[in-house]
Amino acid sequence: MTSCDIVLPCRDEAAALPALIALVPEGYGVVVVDNGSSDGTAEVAASLGARVVTEPTPGYGAAVHAGVEAAGADLVAVLDGDGSMDPRELPAFVALVEAGEADMVCGRRRPVRAGLWPWHARAGNAAVLWWLRRRTGLSLHDIAPVRVCRREPLLALGVEDRRFGYPVELLAKAQAAGWRLVERDISYRPRAEGTRSKVSGSVRGTVRAARDFARVLPR
Repeated sequence: MTSCDIVLPCRDEAAALPALIALVPEGYGVVVVDNGSSDGTAEVAASLGARVVTEPTPGYGAAVHAGVEAAGADLVAVLDGDGSMDPRELPAFVALVEAGEADMVCGRRRPVRAGLWPWHARAGNAAVLWWLRRRTGLSLHDIAPVRVCRREPLLALGVEDRRFGYPVELLAKAQAAGWRLVERDISYRPRAEGTRSKVSGSVRGTVRAARDFARVLPR
C-alpha cells in the first residue's frame, strides 16, 4: 500500500510516459487515466507498470476525477502526463501534507528557460488568479498545475467541473472550506517530443480553457 498515488491525466501522451514514469520516486503508485487517446497511451502505461483507468468522457476534470476515485492511497498527487514536470519534486510536497503543515500543496511553475510558457497562457493564468484573489482572497500565483492533498477530503469537496475549469473550481472550494493552501515552486520543462499541450499549445486552446475557467469562477 503506497502512501501517495500520482494521478496522470493523459490524452495522447504515450511518447512522454516512459521517461516520466521512470522518474517516479520509489514507493509511489501511478494511476494513468487514458482520456480518449489514439496513440497507445494505455498500452504504454500498462507496460510500464502503471495502473490504467479509462475515462471516456472527454475533459481534464473528468480524467482527474476518475484517477482520484481509482487511487488507493491516502494521499494523491496530480501531475500532467506530458513530461513537463518532474515527479522527483513531489516528496517535498507530500512531506508538508503528511506533517500537517498544509491541506493542499500547489505547484507554482518556474520555467527552466525562456519561451516555455507562452504569453497567452500566462495572461489567462494571471487573469483567473486576479479574479480569485479579488473574490476569495486566494493568494496563489499559479492555478495549481501540480497538487498534493489527501484523497478523501478532496472528493468530499464535491468539485463538479469536468473540463479545464476543474482546478479553478477546486481552488475556490478549498479556499471557501478553509483549507491551508501552500504554494511551492516546481520546475517547468519542455514537453516531451511527440506531445502537444491542449491548452497552452495554441491561442485557440487557451481561449477554450479560459471559457471553462470563467464558467466556474465565483461571482
